[in-house]
Amino acid sequence: MDYRKDSPEIIREFLFYHETIKGHSKKTIDEYFLDLRTFFRFMKINKNIVPCDTPFEEIPIIDIDLEFVKAVTITDVYEFLAYLSRDRPKQANSRNCEYGLSANSRARKIAVIRSYYKYLTLKANKLSDNPVADLDSPKQRKLLPRYLSLDESIRLLDCVGGAFKERDFCILTLFLNCGLRISELVGLNLSDLRADSIRVLGKGDKERIVYINDACADAINDYLLTRKQIAAIEKRALFLSNRRIRISTSTVHSLVKKHILAAGIDSSKYSSHKLRHTAATLMLRSGVDVRTLQELLGHEHLNTTQIYTHVESDSLRDAANRSPLSSYKKQDT
Repeated sequence: MDYRKDSPEIIREFLFYHETIKGHSKKTIDEYFLDLRTFFRFMKINKNIVPCDTPFEEIPIIDIDLEFVKAVTITDVYEFLAYLSRDRPKQANSRNCEYGLSANSRARKIAVIRSYYKYLTLKANKLSDNPVADLDSPKQRKLLPRYLSLDESIRLLDCVGGAFKERDFCILTLFLNCGLRISELVGLNLSDLRADSIRVLGKGDKERIVYINDACADAINDYLLTRKQIAAIEKRALFLSNRRIRISTSTVHSLVKKHILAAGIDSSKYSSHKLRHTAATLMLRSGVDVRTLQELLGHEHLNTTQIYTHVESDSLRDAANRSPLSSYKKQDT
């Protein structure tokens, strides 16, 4: 997929802006393109521009121009939301296809549409009025992050074994101590290692320094001893697969699931990202303030970090215990 070839100029310039000026990653730009492509494919159906029996995924958008974009109304967007909620396949290639995207998925698409029209209005000056300026996002469920307890985390680390035990132990240790994203971990290079820190390339190619504790330093040093014995094909990569190339996200997901299962923990409920949640939660419980945690996790907005403050609150527990009825027991009659 290459948006530079598959998108019309009116969309391509928006994606160029976010890639070159805003500094968003290629993955983010590709997601923007896919969301806008889905929207304008729907609009072509909704306005009877293509035959109704045209397969959705085969509808071209290369002919979309400014006049077409101008004609979009907020009612059109609400109809698009209804389509996403009721008729959009969750997984287009799945045999047992389910329909209707989650509120989170719909909200992301609406955020892209809003950003697109804001760009056309305020940056490109191609629209005098923004038709979606007052567009609301779908109400999203606020779910507390799932995380391992301290005992479960220790059990997970204790059970690591196998042919790649030094590598896997190091990966799990970094997840649980530093709260890295999986993309950040697989992207680590040998040159990113320092005596007491690692250089991490986060979302939007934003660099940050993550300081490591003794457990991480020991795990890294132990792994490096075994890595020196490997004739690496990708010499820059810190973590290598059994093919001696940079480890992939799918391999990391697989090894995390394997060791979680070996530790006697329900592997269906936990993933590498849940280990990031675990690191954040355990640090907050140990007294790390939320703003420091924000910097450590690489969150752009504090609101993203504050979800971890609701996982467990000693003050809320104390409030429950202070209720005048907290010690009441039903009397026998």
